[in-house]
Amino acid sequence: MTESLEDYLEMVLFLSEEGPVRVTDIAYRLQVSKPSVLSALKSLEEQGLLEHRRYRTVLLTSKGKQRAAEIRSRHRFLTDFLINIVGVTSGTAERDACKMEHVLSPETLLKMQKLTAGKN
Repeated sequence: MTESLEDYLEMVLFLSEEGPVRVTDIAYRLQVSKPSVLSALKSLEEQGLLEHRRYRTVLLTSKGKQRAAEIRSRHRFLTDFLINIVGVTSGTAERDACKMEHVLSPETLLKMQKLTAGKN
């Protein structure tokens, strides 16, 4: 899955916790065009991660919820790590975590988690 699709999936999870998810909401939050959102949703739907019918809301499948939760968990851990261990500002941590969550190997992430166990 591409970084971009992971961002879309994570955003759908985030928005679904606030209520029904519409294409317009995703486009606004990610600052992309509606056609870009529709293209991403089609790809995610083909992977069995969500369901979307034109002019309807977007719904995560159970597989999509699980994958989105994993992405969000990595994001949250990395944000906390950057703020509490590295000492960067929350804005910088948020931006950097968003980039890092897509490229760190599971091994590196696990080692970082072990390194910080018990420090929070």
